Amino acid sequence: MMTKRILLTAALLAAAPALAQTPSVEVQNAWARATAAGAKAGGVFLTMTDKGAPDRLIGASTPVAAIAEVHETVNDKGVMRMRPVPSLPLQPNDPVVLKPGGYHLMLMGLKQQLKDGETFPVTLSFEKAGNVTATVHVAKAGAMGPGMMSMP
Repeated sequence: MMTKRILLTAALLAAAPALAQTPSVEVQNAWARATAAGAKAGGVFLTMTDKGAPDRLIGASTPVAAIAEVHETVNDKGVMRMRPVPSLPLQPNDPVVLKPGGYHLMLMGLKQQLKDGETFPVTLSFEKAGNVTATVHVAKAGAMGPGMMSMP
């Protein structure tokens, strides 16, 4: 009986790090528009769903850009402008959609052209969930959703 308890305890302790590392935020449908050669900016769009306690998106990074910031598009007296947002709240089981014309990840200082059909990683930083990395699929220039990607 004692041996079974020791084995069960050891198994639970061994599994604990894997359980603790399961992100409580799911990221789906990450996509970006293809950019022109030499472009210095781009955008990433995606859906985040918080599966745990309320959280906040507080930052982002990607190897394809010097800076990745959360931005929102606002109508300022008839002029559409993009401005950085310090954080974006997430509520449990209430998907937050980053899309053209709304909240999005602004990539500045692009290090490479974003080409239709390619992919790249983006890491989202959450206040409680930590870092979650997703694969961004590049769609055609001017695409309005992830369904407008070319097949290789």
